[in-house]
Amino acid sequence: MVEMLNNEQMLAILEFSTDGIYAVDRHGITFFVNQAYEQITGFSREHLVGKHMKDLVRDGYIDQSVSLQVLRDKKKISLLQTIANTKEVIVTGNPVFTEDGTIEMIVTSVRDVTKLNSLQKDLSKANTFSRMQNYRFTFTTEEEENRFLFRDIQMEKIYGKVTQIAPFPTSVLLTGPSGVGKEVIANLIHDFSDRKDKPFIKVNCGAIPETLLESEFFGYESGAFTGARREGKLGLLELANNGTIMLDEIGEMPIQLQVKLLRALQEKKIRRIGGTVDISVNIRVISATNQDIVNLTRQGKFREDLYYRISVIELRIPPLCERKEDIELLANHYFNFYCQRYKIQKVLTSEAKSCLIQYQWPGNVRELKNIMENLVTSVLEPTIEPYHLPYQLQHIDNEPISNLKSRLEHLEKRIVNEAIANHSSLRQAAKSLGIDHTTLVKKLQRWKRDR
Repeated sequence: MVEMLNNEQMLAILEFSTDGIYAVDRHGITFFVNQAYEQITGFSREHLVGKHMKDLVRDGYIDQSVSLQVLRDKKKISLLQTIANTKEVIVTGNPVFTEDGTIEMIVTSVRDVTKLNSLQKDLSKANTFSRMQNYRFTFTTEEEENRFLFRDIQMEKIYGKVTQIAPFPTSVLLTGPSGVGKEVIANLIHDFSDRKDKPFIKVNCGAIPETLLESEFFGYESGAFTGARREGKLGLLELANNGTIMLDEIGEMPIQLQVKLLRALQEKKIRRIGGTVDISVNIRVISATNQDIVNLTRQGKFREDLYYRISVIELRIPPLCERKEDIELLANHYFNFYCQRYKIQKVLTSEAKSCLIQYQWPGNVRELKNIMENLVTSVLEPTIEPYHLPYQLQHIDNEPISNLKSRLEHLEKRIVNEAIANHSSLRQAAKSLGIDHTTLVKKLQRWKRDR
């Protein structure tokens, strides 16, 4: 037979509970508070023990008292309580009765739900930028840094198409090389839609480990699998309900998940892992890829039926080298943006801008943006001249090509420039080219002397 616990043992158990424990007597006066409650609320037990719940409500410690409601209704009650106007907790008050049926005391368990409720509020307003799980998915905000700017006629047509399709819940597929601004277009579609105040969740399909994809997309119930959170988890599709979800790098999505995603989009219902109930969802899907999806379907790497489902409208975003009229506009915008952000006064000379316009921009708008930040932060002089630009931008493609030797050297320079543009250091660029770092440096120095 198990021995009955003494008072000291009982207090030790209550003290080590991860939930807050709060107890009042039959008059509503506090007589016990455990350590977890102190940590959750920030209130010390010295300030609480001996206080009547009415006084704590009056003084702003809590907005309402579950203990007083239990005393009144003489039954177990749960409610959402706000602590000091900042933190939200779920409190459950349990009455403890004497043999004659009167209440002896009330023991309340307290669980912090501030983060969950904050997330739900942010999603409903769609006005915060949040990074979760290693940047794999985010919530968007309007940022001056990511404004949609254009002069090119191709981009004008895309803008017109976006304004035309945005009000409808039609699925959109954005294609084009990396860095062209597919995410900016997705932002525009969402902002011009009637879902602009609803959740906008972006998912990098290529960044989530394949073993986690299904649980991230569909969520799971409590105890669905080993390692699952005790309280279960909402999936991204459920979080995006009534809003928009952007599936970036959708070409990287495994076939098995493609099947389940297609079913969810067709039926407009999802089921959490381990769940038995279908959950209705209303989601606008914007997909993006730098791959040839049609070719992937031919290879059996992407389901043809899913391709047709996500590409009701397909927009190809041209690379920056095909829209020269946008280069100076974007360069000025990002240059001025970083000058303002870092409180630095600098100017780009017309000669430097000419170099920017003539460059091919293999990294597209992303490369241009990064170079503008680099010039603002790393050049000491207030005026940016051509010689301040990264080497690959300094007119090396403008020399005459008259014979085999010069043509070969021209081709070599182009290959070297692309390697430098796509790597963060000369050492990494040299490694990608299969040459020694010192060899690359000597080549660059020689080409600079020969100009």
